[in-house]
Amino acid sequence: MARPREFNEEKVLKAAVDAFWAKGYVATSTRDLTECTGLTQSSIYAAFGDKRGIFLRSLEYYLDHLLRSRIVRLETSFPAAQAISGFFSEALDRALADPKHRGCMLVNTALEATSEDPELRRYVANETVMIEQFFRRCIIAGQRTGEIRTDCSADDGARHLLAVLLGTRVLARIRPKSELLMGLVGPALQSLGIPWPPNVSETSRKTRSMRYR
Repeated sequence: MARPREFNEEKVLKAAVDAFWAKGYVATSTRDLTECTGLTQSSIYAAFGDKRGIFLRSLEYYLDHLLRSRIVRLETSFPAAQAISGFFSEALDRALADPKHRGCMLVNTALEATSEDPELRRYVANETVMIEQFFRRCIIAGQRTGEIRTDCSADDGARHLLAVLLGTRVLARIRPKSELLMGLVGPALQSLGIPWPPNVSETSRKTRSMRYR
């Protein structure tokens, strides 16, 4: 019989997320992973297959706990326009508060993905589609309630917001200035009739209470 795992998988994945998020997939060595997780190389390989295996599990953990959960919470708890502005507000709050200026692990992975790894490129692409669909659903819902202008295409608006999001996440790593990042988001949201910056700070308070550890 296979021996049960003798480690806390969630704790290991959190540590691996921190390593990959800070250094990226290529620059993170197996030694880095053994040091941050406390596991031996053989234990990592037995549990996750290889470095790529633990990276993919770590990325999945990051997306589940930071991105997908945020989308669900905002979309189910706030009006459409506020869900969009809250999404950007939380993303920028996190980026500006991060002393390591790591940006977004998903976007960092997109920048590292090459044609030699089409599976990873598809994985990242599918996640960006998920974000775009969130924006599109919110725009359509907001147009129905009158929160968002109706003289713009939901498809075009969602793509524009996705492009702005990805751009701010990249710039947050090298130019983490509030005026710059807030100024990039403002015109995109205002073109849809969404107030910016948000008038309500409730989403930011929720973010702080649920901040990743």
